[in-house]
Amino acid sequence: MRRFNICEERGSGIDKVIQQVEVFQLPAPLIEAPPGSTRISLFAHKPLSEMDKSERIWACYLHACLCYVTNRPVNNASIRERFGISGDNVTASRLLKETIDRELIKVRDSNVGTRSRTYMPFWAV
Repeated sequence: MRRFNICEERGSGIDKVIQQVEVFQLPAPLIEAPPGSTRISLFAHKPLSEMDKSERIWACYLHACLCYVTNRPVNNASIRERFGISGDNVTASRLLKETIDRELIKVRDSNVGTRSRTYMPFWAV
């Protein structure tokens, strides 16, 4: 696989997959780790309204992970861009709250007002 440039063994593959999923506003991929391998399933485009709650939350979490490793903020604007939400802060805020409730993301600085809040994955320092 490495000789055909399919596998590069540097650990950047998942970041590349998540980045392309976001570019094309696809549902978050399913990442499985059976013994001795990793399997990632990609899905066709699906509007936010057709995603179930767990799909939306997983996509929001992966968005936060990608933003963290690329040093970009996660906020309502980035969530609206990620999911193609036009000018609706309520939907973006609800999605962020659902993801916080699942303890997958957290508020970066709880001392700032709600309009200036940014978020990061739960594991980030």
